[in-house]
Amino acid sequence: MIYAMILLFIAGYIFIAMEHTVKVNKAGVALLIGTLLWVLYVYLAPDTVLIVSPDAFNHFVQTHPELQLHDFNTQVRHFVIDHQILESIGDIAEMLFFLLAAMTIVEFIDVHGGFTYITEKITTRKKRQLLWLIALITFFMSAVLDNLTTTIVMIMLTRRIISETRERWLFGSIIVIAANSGGAWSPIGDVTTIMLWVKGNVTTAIIPQLFFPSLVSTVVPLLVAQFLLKGSVVEAEMSLSEERENAELLRHMQKNDRLGILVFGVSILILSPVFKAVTHLPPFIGLLLGVSLLWIYTEILYNRKNQLNENLKLRVSKVLGRIDFSTLMFFLGILLAVDALQSAGILQQASRFMAQHLPNVFAQGYTIGLLSAIVDNVPLVAAAIGMYPVLDPAAVSTMADPLFMQNFIEDGVFWHFLAYCAGVGGSILIIGSAAGVVFMGLEKVPFGWYLKRISLIALLGYTFGAGAYILQQAIF
Repeated sequence: MIYAMILLFIAGYIFIAMEHTVKVNKAGVALLIGTLLWVLYVYLAPDTVLIVSPDAFNHFVQTHPELQLHDFNTQVRHFVIDHQILESIGDIAEMLFFLLAAMTIVEFIDVHGGFTYITEKITTRKKRQLLWLIALITFFMSAVLDNLTTTIVMIMLTRRIISETRERWLFGSIIVIAANSGGAWSPIGDVTTIMLWVKGNVTTAIIPQLFFPSLVSTVVPLLVAQFLLKGSVVEAEMSLSEERENAELLRHMQKNDRLGILVFGVSILILSPVFKAVTHLPPFIGLLLGVSLLWIYTEILYNRKNQLNENLKLRVSKVLGRIDFSTLMFFLGILLAVDALQSAGILQQASRFMAQHLPNVFAQGYTIGLLSAIVDNVPLVAAAIGMYPVLDPAAVSTMADPLFMQNFIEDGVFWHFLAYCAGVGGSILIIGSAAGVVFMGLEKVPFGWYLKRISLIALLGYTFGAGAYILQQAIF
């Protein structure tokens, strides 16, 4: 049964990686493997539960005396259904609510033209200067928002500025690299860092630790890519059909209204780590609080605009309909699948294999980063979280190898390096990150073009950034 679970997981990932070839949405495949793995595990559990989770199982049976009259298989089934699945759903829901709230805030800012304040400031048309400017804006913007949204915003910007398709592909590729690197050093900049932050593996201490390596991973590809450009860009003319569908609303919105929504929304995202530090509540509570305040603010704002047609008003209730729920379903399926593998003890076996065959946490993290170029980084990070639990610093001193195990405490070296590698490594192939997949879809970029022109410089940036982190640890 264990081999059946592994084969199902691998087969599902092949279909997810080949989404554009097989024409099947990856969210549907992820949900399929996530649910089927739990079906297989509930039948496998009697053979593994006493090996993988003996303490948790015994505690569950002791606290449910009514089960002591039943046979072992019945006890195990109740343990899986009433404990393991519920615990898994609770952890997953925490992540999904955070993502839903963040996506709502970002979408609300976007549809009200908040991001135009950034794009309007870009006036240079010299190709090299423009490349550096767009890359640095993307790098910092993705740390506050997320790499996926930032990529979409910046790709739309380049469409308005650059007419030549191949040049736009080059700019878009650098945007993907900068967005993934920028998201890696912020606890809210990438889904994987959000996962590590919500799970308690990292805190805001990730910012000073990963800022410089992430910057290096952006600057190195920029230094190479700039020599592929000369002169000034020829501006593209936008047709009426390419204008935003909410252009009429924006014409009725005052400048202060749009600016207020931008400042309000970004402040909610920036203050999310502060909320967690002060209240010790899960981050999604802070973001949901922010969504409610933004909701009330915009309701009051629209109620004052009696002259505006109600059909044009994009209240939060309408914006929610624009959220990409298939993305949330993809994360749900993936996290269900990973939790099933963890409950079956498969991830623990993978952990022991890596510990035996890779010499240190840097080699392990670097390898995971390379894998994230092929396999989506969300399940890789979820698997790593399952393989290596966060350790109590006091307990580390009593372990057989305390120096090595110190890497797995909260804000340990492994977790910081994993955040960097999983986030930045996805840039090596265009299918290695959500940002890359979106860029591929928006600009119809061939996989082979990216592989020939960009993959090597992305790998150089990834490797130099990893080296910068290792050197940083050696010095400080």
